[in-house]
Amino acid sequence: MNRVDLNHLKSWFADYVAGFYTDDPGNIYAIRLKEKHTERVCENIIMLGNALGLSDHEMILAETMGLFHDIGRFKQYAVYGTFNDMVSENHAKLGLREMAKHNVLAVCTKDEKRWITKAVAYHNTASIPKDEDEKTLFFIRLLRDADKLDIWKVVIDHYREPDKRPNSILEIGLPNDPACSPQIVAAIREGRLVLMQNLKTLNDFKLLQISWVFDLNFVPSFRAVKTREYIEQIEATLPHSKEITEAVSHAHDYVNRHL
Repeated sequence: MNRVDLNHLKSWFADYVAGFYTDDPGNIYAIRLKEKHTERVCENIIMLGNALGLSDHEMILAETMGLFHDIGRFKQYAVYGTFNDMVSENHAKLGLREMAKHNVLAVCTKDEKRWITKAVAYHNTASIPKDEDEKTLFFIRLLRDADKLDIWKVVIDHYREPDKRPNSILEIGLPNDPACSPQIVAAIREGRLVLMQNLKTLNDFKLLQISWVFDLNFVPSFRAVKTREYIEQIEATLPHSKEITEAVSHAHDYVNRHL
């Protein structure tokens, strides 16, 4: 595929998303949230690609992955009224079905299709496969980093104005309890990713988001976390306690070591 193909895919994507808007304010908020997220993930993946010295062809592939990584979110919200995979279905798999249904990758070669679909399939998993070739793994890691870099922005914007969208879809229904679960704090302290199934409170969810630094892959990604002060901004919304401060300091140290 080439830049002309990519521009056609961008036009198709815009038309596809437009079909999910209704007059309902809640719908408008949800669909626009994911549409703007997609735009910024594409910007992030271009930033990372440039920093890593990708070829023009690799940049086109990377931007295509960013464009389609969350395409399943629109059908997910239309059908289930939520972005919570745990109470609906895996939005990556749903997105791959939508891509196949509309044959959006018809312009791609066999290898290009594999790289794009694998990146979309694994952009939201707890871990990545071990049996893929290095180029496929590279693109998976690249998309995962670009996605995280914008999700941090989205959740921080929400935490700054929590009353603007009470019971927000961003909080996946978790109670805004002041507590943080000990096993969640321990995971951060030990440099481990927090798992969704272990969350009990909104503060646990915030710690999960901080733990994403342990899953970053590229120096430019760590640099963006540092310069955008993502950890600091999430930490500022957490209860002030010695345990949380000590745990989060491990995330800070991890970022600094990888710069």
